[in-house]
Amino acid sequence: MMQAERGASDNTISAYRRDLDGWVSTLKGQNKDLISAQTAQLEKALSVWAKAGLASSTGARKLSSLKQYFKFLQTDGLRKDNPAQNLRGPKQGRPLPKVLSEQDVDQLFEAAEKDQSPKGIRQLCLLEILYAGGLRVSELVSLSVRAVQRRDGCLLIKGKGGKERIVPLTPPAITAIKSWLKLRETTLPNKIDAKERADSFLFPSSGKSGHMTRERFAQLLKDLAVQAGLPPSKISPHVLRHAFATHLLANGADLRSVQTLLGHADISTTQIYTHVLDERLKALVFDMHPLADKN
Repeated sequence: MMQAERGASDNTISAYRRDLDGWVSTLKGQNKDLISAQTAQLEKALSVWAKAGLASSTGARKLSSLKQYFKFLQTDGLRKDNPAQNLRGPKQGRPLPKVLSEQDVDQLFEAAEKDQSPKGIRQLCLLEILYAGGLRVSELVSLSVRAVQRRDGCLLIKGKGGKERIVPLTPPAITAIKSWLKLRETTLPNKIDAKERADSFLFPSSGKSGHMTRERFAQLLKDLAVQAGLPPSKISPHVLRHAFATHLLANGADLRSVQTLLGHADISTTQIYTHVLDERLKALVFDMHPLADKN
């Protein structure tokens, strides 16, 4: 249903599967199965996880998956009630995203530009596209060659739920893509079946997906952070997506435009980045308000 009716991505479906497998495993300890579980057993499972130190955000996500599951059972007539309907998840504050300064990003690019090997040129291309467009890591590593061959200097991204959006590229990103395309074919797998899987992807791999994995790119970023003199724990693909958004807002972009570029369905998701505007707005009032103390 998630795949056919909602157009959920493979990553979303995998996350739901992991969450529901967790419920099945925990309820098995109570000699209960998931499809017939009652509210009391579900509350007990949440309590077990909380005592084990499960993060509140993870618990909330597991509960959300469970509610969707029982809602599906009700809709399909497989169960009359929804035992998870009135369950409350653990209280959680909304954490602010980790942010890189523009200087940190400059250091990353300087380190990447030093490596002129094929792997170094690929790394710079990945970095330029990610920071130029704020892509999700899954969108980045699965880019097709066709996606970067548009004449308008933009990318056509197929995001969550199959929704498409146009992302403009910066001139350095376009240059990096051209440099990588000259070398890309030399990195294609030798085996015929693996080559066929990888042939359409911008960042090919011999793995079964045909393209570089999210985990591999994350590790490459950590290695680059070390070369740039930055703490590896501070750098991840998603942190660079945060940097893209916060740096745009800090330099005057409007929230709706950033929402469109990020592919957020709801602007409330994008509003988490507005914390970067605090100092800018404060300075605006002090500098421009007619009653501000000029002294």
